[in-house]
Amino acid sequence: MNNFKQLGLSQSLIEVLDQLGFDTPTPVQEKAIPMLLQNDPTDFIGLAQTGTGKTAAFGLPLIDLIDDKDPTTQAIVMAPTRELGQQTAQQIVSFAKNNKALNIEVVYGGAAIMNQIKALKRPTQIIVATPGRLIDLIKRKAVNLDNVKYVVLDEADEMLNMGFKEDIDEILSHTLESRVTWLFSATMPNEIRRIVSKYMKNPLEVAINAQEKSNKDISHKYVITKASNKIPALRRFMDLQPDMRGVMFCRTKIETQQIADELGQLGYGVEALHGDLSQQQRDAVMKRFKTRSMQLLIATDVAARGIDVSDLTHVLHHSFPDQLENYTHRSGRTGRAGKKGVSLIFINPRETRKIADLEKRIKVTFEKVEVPTLEELKSSRINNWANLIINTTVDAQADSILAKVATRFADLSKEDILKRLITTQLDHITVPGSEDSDLNETQGGGSERSDRKEKGGFNRYFINVGSIDGMTNADMIHFLADTSGINRKFFGDLSLQKNCSYFDVDATQDKTLADSFKGVEIEGRSIRVNRDDDGRPRTRRTDSFSSPKFSTKRSSGGDRKRPERDFTGGRPKRRRR
Repeated sequence: MNNFKQLGLSQSLIEVLDQLGFDTPTPVQEKAIPMLLQNDPTDFIGLAQTGTGKTAAFGLPLIDLIDDKDPTTQAIVMAPTRELGQQTAQQIVSFAKNNKALNIEVVYGGAAIMNQIKALKRPTQIIVATPGRLIDLIKRKAVNLDNVKYVVLDEADEMLNMGFKEDIDEILSHTLESRVTWLFSATMPNEIRRIVSKYMKNPLEVAINAQEKSNKDISHKYVITKASNKIPALRRFMDLQPDMRGVMFCRTKIETQQIADELGQLGYGVEALHGDLSQQQRDAVMKRFKTRSMQLLIATDVAARGIDVSDLTHVLHHSFPDQLENYTHRSGRTGRAGKKGVSLIFINPRETRKIADLEKRIKVTFEKVEVPTLEELKSSRINNWANLIINTTVDAQADSILAKVATRFADLSKEDILKRLITTQLDHITVPGSEDSDLNETQGGGSERSDRKEKGGFNRYFINVGSIDGMTNADMIHFLADTSGINRKFFGDLSLQKNCSYFDVDATQDKTLADSFKGVEIEGRSIRVNRDDDGRPRTRRTDSFSSPKFSTKRSSGGDRKRPERDFTGGRPKRRRR
């Protein structure tokens, strides 16, 4: 038996719910639907987290309470974003498919307003709208709210966070004083309480402990790393978990685009979603994300509101939201429908107190996790690669192809071949020369490298190679390390300039550094490296992976012969899907 029958819904709706596969109401639906149907009219407050079934909780009773023989607009549902408005309207339309006389329209900014005006000329009993577009339609006299009996404020706290308070006041001023207001929200900040006191009278209330229900399926975690290492740390988590699919939240539009650009240039499947994109661009990004054409969506809080994408494994937080309550909205996008999810915050060593505050506010426990080390990444990649080879079915053409190339490997043992294959796999782990193996920090602590720098353990050097030679920061570190034989982890800050560069090297490792460049040339120009202690500015290097087109070689007069090294093509670029 369909359990929705016990809630007092009409037989027409029960039949639709059967067809849609809805048989067991969620807690908010189980409590709200009978309350709204049996106490009509009544003001109502529903406190429940995103993803708990709020749309059906107000949409189903709304369909039964609307008079479909009356062609006037009787209900408006306000949503904070275009995406949420579309999703809400689509769901209500699907519930109402047996009510042929009932018309539902959705209106929002970013779309042609004339098309929406034309659609609203038809009898429309329910309008789903974003506040800004509804105000525009009211000013154009394209909608008449004189007969509105029900106003639903969905994600009310989000609408207030986005600055829609005045728009909501304006819209409600055009409705009947006798209308009722149904307010749904994940949190109850003071602004919501003011709306309740101003527009609602003795509202009935349902509060679902959304944290207990949803957080049992969400693992809340955090890592401590320097701000400059957050993106390298993110890359490592993505590399270690190639099946990761999620949303990363950032505070600003600029930050969002920069992170997406940086990861995209490295071959990761990511895109940005923020307010500077046109609506057409936003729709295209969301379409690609929903069709799994990318691994990670990098978004601002505002742009991501209303996003409803199934099967997200992770919600990532580049930084804390401006209001800690918004963490609930962010994390609630994973761990849905009984599936497990991870919510991971990247914090700096001074922010551990915020984790404790968040634990108290939302009553969950956060687990501290470590950023994977380079050794863990290498081990994971090689193990996955070995499993892939072991489980690969041999192609029928393999024998004939092997016969043609076998002689080329005749002088190599099985171990030699495996070592070369392993090396090709390790080459796919793209890590800047400046990047430490361990990116983890402790509360108020620092890394071994930063400790050395504070103690003055680095020497400053000059080299007459710069960006004019096609060099990027990462290429320079590779060049310096390969030529000198010094491990990349011992190089510090790098300032790449047009015709030259300045770089730091651990003082314990640089005794023969300058000598190792004697006799090295770039396109006939001798390379010169020497100590530089004149106090030039030391710019922190960034991760960059362009491919220079130059070669280096030892001059004939050099002490050591060095085969020409062609840097064209650079390091292998990973591609992610």
